[in-house]
This record gives sequence, C-alpha cells and structure tokens, in this order.
Amino acid sequence: MPIELKMPALSPTMEEGTLAKWLVKEGDEVKSGDILAEIETDKATMEFEAVDEGKVAKIIVPEGSEGVKVGAPIAILASDGEDASATASAATPAPAPAAADEAAAASAPAPEPAGATASAPPPTAPVETPAAPAQPAAAPAASGDRVKASPLARRLAQAQGIDLSTITGSGPNGRVVRADLGLAAGGAAAKASPAAAAPAPAAAAAAPAPSPAAPAGIAPEIANIPHEAVKLSGMRKTIARRLTESKQQIPHIYLTVDVRLDALLKLRGELNAGLASRNVKLSVNDMLIKALALSLLEVPECNVSFAGDQLVKFSRADIAVAVSIPNGLITPIVADAGSKAISKISTEMHDLASRAKDGKLQPSEYQGGTASLSNMGMFGIKQFEAVINPPQGMIMAIGAGEKRPYIVDDQLGVATIMTATGSFDHRAIDGADGAKLMKAFKQLCESPLGLVA
Repeated sequence: MPIELKMPALSPTMEEGTLAKWLVKEGDEVKSGDILAEIETDKATMEFEAVDEGKVAKIIVPEGSEGVKVGAPIAILASDGEDASATASAATPAPAPAAADEAAAASAPAPEPAGATASAPPPTAPVETPAAPAQPAAAPAASGDRVKASPLARRLAQAQGIDLSTITGSGPNGRVVRADLGLAAGGAAAKASPAAAAPAPAAAAAAPAPSPAAPAGIAPEIANIPHEAVKLSGMRKTIARRLTESKQQIPHIYLTVDVRLDALLKLRGELNAGLASRNVKLSVNDMLIKALALSLLEVPECNVSFAGDQLVKFSRADIAVAVSIPNGLITPIVADAGSKAISKISTEMHDLASRAKDGKLQPSEYQGGTASLSNMGMFGIKQFEAVINPPQGMIMAIGAGEKRPYIVDDQLGVATIMTATGSFDHRAIDGADGAKLMKAFKQLCESPLGLVA
C-alpha cells in the first residue's frame, strides 16, 4: 500500500518548516538513505532522507512552501510492485500551507461595518437604488476549477460580493488571502452599483482622489516612501520572537570591565608559532571562549538557568558563540569548553562556523549552551550590551581591542584595552556574583597562562 511521507521534526522544538527544495521528482525510484528534499528550519537547512524504498508517486507540497506543519503529508511513495500512477490518483493532495490569516479564520468574527476594526479591510457596501437588485453572493466555482483561498478570505469575499475567481492570489501556490481582497474591494463595489460607479460630474470634481491603501503590515506614514518589502525568513522570525521575549521577560543587569590584552596577545603569538606545524591558528576569540568557560567554573553561581520555581546549576560550561550568517544569527556551541585545550576549541569553532554559514549544523550543535559569547570587535565596536539568549543566564559582549591611555605600574602609558560587558539574568544571578565572574574573566585574560595550565 502507498506510504505517506510526512514533514519531519528535525529538532525538538520544530513545529513547522519550509520545504526549500525537492531533490526528486514524481516517478523517481528511491531507496532507504536517499536524500529526498532540503527542509529549512528556523536555524538551518536540513536534508530529509528516505527510510523506505519505492517510487515517488505524488509530490503533495511543492518546493518553496512555507509554514508546513510537522506531520503534514508532503509526498506519496508507492511500494514495490504498486502502480505509481494509480497510487498518485488515489492520493488526496493536501492543501498548500495557508498564509498567516488561516490561524485567524477560526476565531475571526464576521466582518463589521467600516470603522469597527483597523486590522482587516472593512467591507464596501454598495449604494442601494430601487432599480438595482441585491447582489448575490459569488457562486462557487466548479469542483475542477476550485479557487484556492483561505477560509477568512472566502468569508470576507462573500460579505463583500467579490468573485474570488477574478482575483490573482498572492499566497502560496496562488492562494487568495485576506490582503488580496483590499485591492478587489473597490472593483466589487463598482460592479454592485452602477450608480456608485458613475457619480455626478460635480461630485466627482469636488471629491479628492483617495490615497492608495498602505500594503499590509506597512505603517501608512511611510507607505509612500519608495521601498521594498522583503518577507521575513523563518530564522529572522525566530530571532525577533525570542529576543523580544528575552527583553520583556528577563530583567537584565549589565556589568562592564576594561581588560588589558597585551599579555594575551603575546601568548597567542607564541602558541601560534608552536602550533604552525599542526596547521592550527588560534584567534583571540578562541582564547576568550576558554576564559569565559573557566570563569563560569570558578564562579558557578553564574553558570545557571532560571526555570520558574527552580534554579538549574550546570556542572560544565558549554559556550554558545554568536556567528553572523547571511540570513541572521546562529550560536554554535563548544561543549565543555572549560576542559578543552585552546587548540581543540579553535579547531571546533572553525568547523562549526563554516558549517553554520552553509546552513549545515545539526540541531544539537546550536541548541542549548549554559552561556553565550558575542564578539563584535572585528567590526570596530568599542562596547555594547548583548541580549540574553534564554534559557541561558548570561552572555558576554566583547568589544574591539584598541590602544588606549592606561595606568601601568602607577604610570600613565599606552596599552591594548578591550571592553567586555556581561549581561546577567537578575532573577537567577545577583549583581555581586556577576561582578565576581567579570573579575575572574578579567584576571584570566590579563594573566593568560591560566588558560593553558
């Protein structure tokens, strides 16, 4: 019997994804282990492997479809000996994932008169005349030519007397969504009432031309400025949601120290000279990862996570490192960084950062971590305050190392100084404990032999 391929859960928190690309087509023979498709989660692009053998009888969800729910059928696989064409014809294609207004359709009230709400385009009421009969609701299209539209769009179209078959949909696979009705409402009203379509010349001359409606989601005040509206990627939506939740729900406390880097830079040069034969080149960031991990182990009160009525205390330091990628930001994790040599951290980070930029990280490689480190020194940023990545309890923000006037041995001199700012979850970490961690971090960076001891 036919095998139904469903949208897989590629991470523990995944609820939906984008079917980015099909690597097979209908009629192709596949076997267990073959790569069928590329699926985008909120953080990476993952490969979807076949676990059964057979022939691709029907592709239900086309490539490029967004918001495909986990568990939704995406294709039909014919088993050995089955007629693929018969299997495909027997399969009932699932509708393409609906746009965002699908979720609102179940709870949305019936359209109200103009002025009742600002969230949906108000229905346009035709001007009534004794001679004009009432406009009937648009008749449903024949089953073979069914118009694809969201439930909310159908309700609004029926209330406004708009024929959905005359509208070009902007949703997935040409699906008509609520935003499309705003463009068609004026035309529908004109058809419903010839009198309204041809007002008296004097009235037409007196009435100013209506301003064009602002595109959905764009503030009217800026809609007339030349612009391009770019749809948010799944990753960007997740970043927006999680960081908003972080700033709204986590009381941040910020602690800043200036760190003298001269000794660390000297040690780095010496270590790189010794590692040249192994083709390993340490970065300052690799050494800071190690310093943060050791600081967390030295001050375990900061290596924690707030969990409602519990405080989770970690016995090792897993450092999530912010890496900028084309579609946003991801934080690959160096697990147990406190027990690893700096050369091992450097090798791991090079591999993780490379695969992060290619979208090839596994969920276990970027989900979790006990604390984070974000370094913007390469951009010349002197100092900044990073947003905590929940459920972690802290993040270290690193600025650029630069030559500054500095007191050395009670004498004014010049030193290479870096500003580091720790952001702490004040529900879990007291200011005094955060200060202890910043002190430990500063000491390790200024006396860096402790990083290799």
